[in-house]
Amino acid sequence: MRAVVTTGAGGPEVLSVGEVEEPRPGAGEVLLDVVATAVNRADTLQRKGVYPPPPGASEVIGLECSGRIAELGEGVEGWKVGDEVCALLAGGGNAARVAVPVGQVMPVPAGLSLVEAAGLPEVAATVWSNVFMTAHLQKGERLLVHGGAGGIGTMAIQLASALGAEVFTTAGSPEKLELCRSLGAAHAINYRDEDFVEVLEKAGGADVILDNMGAKYLGRNVSALATGGRLVIIGMQGGATGELDINALLRKRASVTATSLRARPLAEKTAICCGVVENVWPLVASGKVRPIVEATMPLEDVARAHELMETGGHAGKFVLTL
Repeated sequence: MRAVVTTGAGGPEVLSVGEVEEPRPGAGEVLLDVVATAVNRADTLQRKGVYPPPPGASEVIGLECSGRIAELGEGVEGWKVGDEVCALLAGGGNAARVAVPVGQVMPVPAGLSLVEAAGLPEVAATVWSNVFMTAHLQKGERLLVHGGAGGIGTMAIQLASALGAEVFTTAGSPEKLELCRSLGAAHAINYRDEDFVEVLEKAGGADVILDNMGAKYLGRNVSALATGGRLVIIGMQGGATGELDINALLRKRASVTATSLRARPLAEKTAICCGVVENVWPLVASGKVRPIVEATMPLEDVARAHELMETGGHAGKFVLTL
């Protein structure tokens, strides 16, 4: 079958479309005919050789997809061949077919096409699991989202705003700031010439911070937290090692949590996907939350999509169609 292959770790130029062996669904899995998939920052890290797939996962890049069920594995109930779905993956999405544990298969939200749905599973699961299941953001609380114009950022802004939180976000250009405001951010902060710590301190502090920068923002994030605040770190774009002021955490009775989604046990991913279908999909169907797509391109343009992803000038997701 067609799939994205690599010639080794490196830049986008190592990516191309070639032929790999077709997967088979095991017990409790379904086989999907992939219609579309999407590019995530984790894919660029895997391409560079610094983020390998968890044991047993496909070596093919791709953490989400949409498509139609082609075959049911042993013991699978509640789905039938031909059903249109989207799925959260541990790998394998950049291919014509992928085998997926049934707990990570979700219906396409009402009103969306398969192509539109391809970029939703990873961001929806990341935001729901971290902001709501881990940090327990409540209506009326303040959420700070770093990188508000990215795939995760645009989902976090929309979802938190729709559920009644006051959203603060950072971005680096007037166009991105305006996009964030249009999605529901009450306060859009240009990190190039504004200090998000000052903004949040004047507002009373952030109850929850969703951070993709890691070490670079660690101290400033703690300073921006409110009493009882929860900092959730989901990325290391600003480095992996930082200094943490424990005294500041103690004074604020605050917490710092670092999480990843890809390597979680199947039971946890199933619970997350159930939460997404129950709580996020109705908001998507109603139009209160929508996928933000920078560009849609054929799978053969995967190297170009990675290149654009790494320039940082985009907003939302890059979707690849088969």
